[in-house]
Amino acid sequence: MATYTHGHHESVLRSHRWRTAENSARYLLPHLSSGTTMLDVGCGPGTITADFATLVTPARVVAMEVSEGALDLARTEIIRRGLTNVDFVVGDVNALEFADDTFDVVHAHQVLQHLGDPVGALREMRRVTKPDGVIAVRDSDYAAFAWYPRLPALDEWLDLYEHVARANGGEPDAARHLLAWAHAADLREVTASSSTWLFATPADRQWWGGMWADRVLQSAMAETALSSGAATADDLRRISDGWRAWAADTDGWMSLLHGEILARV
Repeated sequence: MATYTHGHHESVLRSHRWRTAENSARYLLPHLSSGTTMLDVGCGPGTITADFATLVTPARVVAMEVSEGALDLARTEIIRRGLTNVDFVVGDVNALEFADDTFDVVHAHQVLQHLGDPVGALREMRRVTKPDGVIAVRDSDYAAFAWYPRLPALDEWLDLYEHVARANGGEPDAARHLLAWAHAADLREVTASSSTWLFATPADRQWWGGMWADRVLQSAMAETALSSGAATADDLRRISDGWRAWAADTDGWMSLLHGEILARV
């Protein structure tokens, strides 16, 4: 396992709780229906998981995270929404404690980019997926993010994030690797696609830019950057100010590329 670059600071959860099945797993939705059993790997705060549970009821969804603390975030969301068809498991995607052929669908959103062995993880996901079932994976490609205006502080942010993520053992440009990783894991009938998140309205810029302005100063990424010497406190403040400047610019625009794969087992 690689080290999770983001951590679980409020500034990180602010963005993760925004995610829904519609804005983060639309490519998978045609494959879900009542009765579809699911494993949601790296479920985070559970907003996508909860949407899945609503779509597949009465079938059960297993929400999995690497620690009880992380899993409690999903429990809170599931309880808040009054759902009763979700089970919670602490586990490692590279060594899943499930029998072969357990789930109709195994899903992972923004997970493989944080793993030291993404191909091994895909093999494990395949093992626990039923014959004719589906593996669904979506990950970002940080180097392919595009924004305007091209502020030097945001270029500095990207360089720093990619450095910290790779030092933690991950691959921040995972999207472009997903198809190759799927082939290396001997997955068949792999369909690749891509989609984006766009932040261009004043409200979206304030939310996204403000979130990253805080995240650069307070998240686990910031702690790692400081402790490793990859950045100084002044560097982080300059990058944070750059995010706020981008958010305040009436011409501000940012598009985030994500790669997706659907593999039939």
